[in-house]
Amino acid sequence: MPPSPLALPFLPLRLVASALSTPLITGPLLFAILYNPSKLYSILPVSLHKYITPGLIRALKVFFVLGLLRKVSNKASKLAINNWKSDGGFNKEKELVLITGASSGIGLLMAKEFAEKGLEVVNFDLGPAKESLPSNIHFYEVDVTSSAQISKAAAEVRKAHGEPTVVINNAGIGACRTILDEPEEMIQKTFAVNNVAHFWMIREFLPNMIEKNHGHVVTIASMSSFIAPAQLVDYACTKTAAMAFHEGLSSELRARYKAPNVRTTIVHPSWIRTPLIETLYTYPAWNSPLLEPEVVSGAIVKQVLSGKSGSIILPKGAGVVRFLRAFPGWFQMAARNRLAYTIPPFGGV
Repeated sequence: MPPSPLALPFLPLRLVASALSTPLITGPLLFAILYNPSKLYSILPVSLHKYITPGLIRALKVFFVLGLLRKVSNKASKLAINNWKSDGGFNKEKELVLITGASSGIGLLMAKEFAEKGLEVVNFDLGPAKESLPSNIHFYEVDVTSSAQISKAAAEVRKAHGEPTVVINNAGIGACRTILDEPEEMIQKTFAVNNVAHFWMIREFLPNMIEKNHGHVVTIASMSSFIAPAQLVDYACTKTAAMAFHEGLSSELRARYKAPNVRTTIVHPSWIRTPLIETLYTYPAWNSPLLEPEVVSGAIVKQVLSGKSGSIILPKGAGVVRFLRAFPGWFQMAARNRLAYTIPPFGGV
């Protein structure tokens, strides 16, 4: 999807910032200025020679060092969330992927992509998909807010396919109503599907992963884990809780269960073009970029196939939202209000 018109004036600035933070660009440029200036001057237009000053050299040195530190920090972060183990140990011949809510939307796309790659897939949902699916996608009618239904279906899955090694907590709902307008039943259901179900799923399938010290748990959160605008309060609360669930689970796997090879991944997508929010993005005042669902499902599948833990924020480049609460209050309020005025002030999705 093309960028928002509001973002176009900032594209050159972002490109410059990206270049300056890349050591593979600043390093060779700095080397050429310091050790082979005659060659550099012969390449550059004469009009640019005046900009090669001691101040530019100092700036390039700073950006080069900062860029290297960023690269090292990112590498250390990836190793840390994988408990300093680089071997993912993913073997698609032995893996069984279980996805909740895989009869439609992102879940269905993931199921089909995993199936295309030769993996066995189990779908826990309230109803089957409305299309013909490959034979290696297996549907079980399950209300994931019911621990009894999960346990019953789990017994059937183990008997027919074995133990799931990948569990993707994908099922989710949202109503897009204000705190006072949303019915109590919908608030309860939103928390039950978006949060409580995660506990029931993990309590059912995590023990086997711990025993084998192998597996992967994927939690689908949201950009609203970091920012809660008007009319999405209960949804944002559940996604913030999903982030806490992921972080706490990761900690328990290492510190309590001694299962460092059980991987955990959290996904924070922005608005996705799915039926869940169709009422929103067809609203005339809508001006926020939309992610295509294939982009989100593809990123999750790729992460699982890598056999490594991860933190996925989509669209790429939106990671700065993680630091929103470190910004001044006026900036935080402006960001939340901008989102609030995007959402139509009427009945839900």
